[in-house]
Amino acid sequence: MLTRPLATVAVLALLGSLTACGSEDDSTATDDPTTTASSDGGTGSFEPAPEGECAYPSDGNPAVEGVEPPSPDPTVEGEVEVSIATSAGQIDATLDAAATPCTVNSFVSLADQGYFDGTECHRLTIAPSTIFVLQCGDPTATGTGGPGYTIPDELSGEETYPAGTLAMAKTPYPDSGGSQFFMVYEDTPLPPNYTVFGTVDPEGVDVLRAIAEKGTANGGPDGPPTETVELESVTAG
Repeated sequence: MLTRPLATVAVLALLGSLTACGSEDDSTATDDPTTTASSDGGTGSFEPAPEGECAYPSDGNPAVEGVEPPSPDPTVEGEVEVSIATSAGQIDATLDAAATPCTVNSFVSLADQGYFDGTECHRLTIAPSTIFVLQCGDPTATGTGGPGYTIPDELSGEETYPAGTLAMAKTPYPDSGGSQFFMVYEDTPLPPNYTVFGTVDPEGVDVLRAIAEKGTANGGPDGPPTETVELESVTAG
């Protein structure tokens, strides 16, 4: 799964569940992009916010000091254009704040704070895995880093992950997303557990495929890209 590493265990879920929390870690998953759970154990305890607001509870483990959590009152709406300049090429995407207001609110807040700038995409999954994603958003590039707070899942239960999908990673627990996200470059059969909050444009998908063609640094189906992929800047709106 696509998740953030729960130490080393959540990491093994990378290709089946893309997860993200205060500590997102990925190790040797071959079926799901996942992340590692936060320092509090990643139990996923979560109190829903009042209707119309978003809850962003602290997990006490920020990868970068000084990151401000987003306002509980979403400041974005409709479609939000985002420009992701990477060392491998330009990736543009459209975020869907109508369907996923809390997720987009957090992503835009982090982008505006420069949280993603200068960070490396730490995970690439390729054949013979059946998951085809590039996972980014962890300033530590270990799969365990997050913004110091978690975000709620925004799921319909009908999510699919075709090429061009932009979705949140998380730990195996509900409502455990943070800053790690994944971009899908070939149709990927994942369970509807990962919030889909945007779409990468066709040119961006081509950039992702070019990254994948160069393989992983460890020669396996799941690992860092052979050539380092750095997010030089992420600009939203």
